[in-house]
Amino acid sequence: MDRTSRPASEARPSAADDDDPIAIRTTGLTKRYGSEVLAVDDLDLTVYEGEIFGFLGPNGAGKSTTIDVIMDYVRPSAGSATVLGYDAQDETRDVHERVGILPDGYGLYDRLSGRKHLEYAISLKRADDEVADLLDRVGLDADAADRVVGGYSKGMMQRLALAIALVGDPDLLILDEPSSGLDPNGVRLVREIVRDHAARGKTVFFSSHILSQVEAVCDRVAILNRGRLVAVDSIDGLRDALGAGSTVTLTVDAVPDSLSLAALPGVSEVTVEDRTIRVHVDDATAKVDVLDRVRDDGAAVLDVAIEESSLEDLFSAYTGDAPPVVGATEGAR
Repeated sequence: MDRTSRPASEARPSAADDDDPIAIRTTGLTKRYGSEVLAVDDLDLTVYEGEIFGFLGPNGAGKSTTIDVIMDYVRPSAGSATVLGYDAQDETRDVHERVGILPDGYGLYDRLSGRKHLEYAISLKRADDEVADLLDRVGLDADAADRVVGGYSKGMMQRLALAIALVGDPDLLILDEPSSGLDPNGVRLVREIVRDHAARGKTVFFSSHILSQVEAVCDRVAILNRGRLVAVDSIDGLRDALGAGSTVTLTVDAVPDSLSLAALPGVSEVTVEDRTIRVHVDDATAKVDVLDRVRDDGAAVLDVAIEESSLEDLFSAYTGDAPPVVGATEGAR
């Protein structure tokens, strides 16, 4: 699948004009609880097969509610959702057969062993997985498999819940806060599982508060705020849409007498100190142009460092009290 970047302001073509099959689509999806709580507000979202798609937002933004509707754990107040071509509410059995989910509030049975949990999940999915293989994938040993879950640590429970989600090698893997309770090795394991799943053409829908992990693995991200979609793009696209830019630091053999960087489109600030040139650029294209222009001006570039706005910075900008009006475009694949 083509994941080349496009500007955040350029909307994706409609599904009818696109060759990529759709894993998840919501149209006007709305969920109210009573007359006062609007959990999800008119959500239009498209996730393409083969993507690692990040789904972000503050607590209470509507992320888990959206997942609950997608899986038909709750019914929408308005709108619709399809999953792998199936209607999420009318064809729930077909959806569940092809989706693996690690929900934020999963339930395990204290008196059953890890092995019994997996055997039951395998029977429900009518899958041919081996319990030992699943345990190995999530880093649980045979001793843990035969212990009752009531004696597990939080991290062990999370690993077991992840193993259950992987049963049947699902076409779509939905992970809601998958790193909860995990140590750094467990967080790294989740990242490896996500990448491996996508490398085999599967789709991963990934909601997490560990923004560095989302930034490390996701092709595109959606940001939800107060139930509404405020942005959908690649992380580079989100930076460009906000004008967050990057700082390019060049170490050169000697600073040219005539340095023409300030005249470049997308360059907003240039500082020089000894043999170091620092340039703030507004978009990805300008980063390449800066390097070329310094060489054209006669300097030999000895080292290059680029400091990007982090996903945490972008998240804060999009979900603050007055989020920028940039439009929730579906760009940058």
